Amino acid sequence: MRRLVSLPVLILLSAGPVCAQSGNPAGMLPGTSQTAPGTPAPHQTNPQDRLFVDQASIGGMAEVEFGRLAERKSQNNAVKEFARRMVQDHTKANDQLADLAKQNGTPQAGSLDDEHRAVQMNLEKVTGHQFDLAYADSQLQDHQKTAQLLEWEIGSGQEMSLKQFASETLPIVLRHLQMVQDLKAQLAGTGAQGVSASTIDTGAGPAQLGPKPAAK
Repeated sequence: MRRLVSLPVLILLSAGPVCAQSGNPAGMLPGTSQTAPGTPAPHQTNPQDRLFVDQASIGGMAEVEFGRLAERKSQNNAVKEFARRMVQDHTKANDQLADLAKQNGTPQAGSLDDEHRAVQMNLEKVTGHQFDLAYADSQLQDHQKTAQLLEWEIGSGQEMSLKQFASETLPIVLRHLQMVQDLKAQLAGTGAQGVSASTIDTGAGPAQLGPKPAAK
C-alpha cells in the first residue's frame, strides 16, 4: 500500500478561458491526466490491502524467526537446509513488502501475534526429533494460511503493487508448501534416524519472492 498541491491564484485565473473551452467541460487544465471512473488512484489502498499487509508481515516475521530457531536447534540436515531456505526467501519477501507498505502508507505489524508466539514457545521447549516434527507441522499450517492470504489479496485487494506482490509470491509459497509436505513425509518415515538434505528438493537456487525490481 496524498498530498494535494495548490496552484497560485494567478495561474488559475489565466487558465480560466482555456478550461472553459468545449470538450473540457470539467474545467481541467490542459495536460491533466484523468482516471477512468471506478479506477482507484495510484497507491490507494482498501481495507483488504491493509489487512493483507498486516497479516503478511506477521507471517513473514514468523517464518524468519522460526527458521533461525530451526537452524540452531535441529540436528537434522534436511530440516536445517529447509529452514535456511525459509529464512533466505522470506527475508527477501519481508523487505519487498516493507518497501511496498511504505510507498502506500500502510502500517505493518511490529511483532508476532499471540498465535505465533504460542507456536514459538512450543518450539523452544521441544528438542530432537520432536522439534523437527513440530517445526514441520507449523510450516505446513503457516504456508497453507499464507497461500490463502495471497489468493485473497489477489481477488479482493485494490492497490496494484500489492496485488502484483501477492501474484508473484503465491507460486513460491506453493513451492514451499510442497517442500514441507515432502519433509514431513520423510520425517514420519525415518523417525529419529533423520533424512539427508539431498532428499529434499529445494529447487535451483533461492526463490525470488515478490515483484521483480523495475529495470533501470
